[in-house]
Amino acid sequence: MEPQNLTHVSEFLLLGLSEDPGQQPVLFGIFLSMYLVTMAGNLFIIVAVISDRHLYTPMYFFLSSLSITDIGFISTTVPKALVNTHTYQRDISYLGCLIQLSFLYLFACLDSLLLMVMAYDRFVAICHPLHYPVIMSPRLCGLLVLVSIFISFFDSQLHCMMVSQLTFCTDVEIPSFFCDPPQLFNLACSNTSTNTMLIYLIGAIFAGIPISGILFSYTRILSSILRVPSSGGKYKAFFTCGSHLSVVCLFYGTAAGVYLSSTVSPSLRKGAVASVMFTVVTPMLNPFIYSLRNTDIKKALQRLLSRIS
Repeated sequence: MEPQNLTHVSEFLLLGLSEDPGQQPVLFGIFLSMYLVTMAGNLFIIVAVISDRHLYTPMYFFLSSLSITDIGFISTTVPKALVNTHTYQRDISYLGCLIQLSFLYLFACLDSLLLMVMAYDRFVAICHPLHYPVIMSPRLCGLLVLVSIFISFFDSQLHCMMVSQLTFCTDVEIPSFFCDPPQLFNLACSNTSTNTMLIYLIGAIFAGIPISGILFSYTRILSSILRVPSSGGKYKAFFTCGSHLSVVCLFYGTAAGVYLSSTVSPSLRKGAVASVMFTVVTPMLNPFIYSLRNTDIKKALQRLLSRIS
């Protein structure tokens, strides 16, 4: 096959999770349900934090920022998948693919950085409680979020630029429900070894720094907790970190699943299923993890619902 330059590729075909027409209504219902649950759960947290003065703290400011990020993360892929499933169309324009890829990396990187910032917040709260209000000032909190957004934007543009340099053959079928970068590299006719090395290098940097920050924070937190004499104090400290740790494990666990499925498993469909776990299930479960284990969020939601009713 003669490769054609990327500028001549007008669209890609998203094969989705299944090509069986009989399964499309089922997939549409599942995706729509998960999307609505994700939107409702994260919006409830955002509105609860905004409407309740008891939650005007750095921890809940970062939590509401994470909820906004999760809404953007799932909205990057699922609406297009819903349209394609409902209309039985599988095409996405070249420009639309690049835009989707750019926003996907933007929100994924922002999610990772916010988890690191939240780990730092817990570190200051537990290890330096007397200085917490001074250290975690509103100015610093806003600056941390703005820097995270800037870094995430830079990361997304790097990935978008590398994909835009690829050349493709006539076969432009992507075995996923969104423009999955590893699948795009598999479709490329040009030599992608340099681009692949750069992708892994950038991924190691932009994922390694947040993971290192989280590990450092929790190492210090654990060391501080072990010095607490009472078992009640230790439990309270562990409890305040439980929700965040659960979200961290879920996010990086599913991200690792996507990476391993794309590099180890020969099945492209398994890779698509792993992508669902990372891009859809993780944003859906985050608000439930925080609200079910957090009495402040529960009370705020109860007060909000009582006001509405």
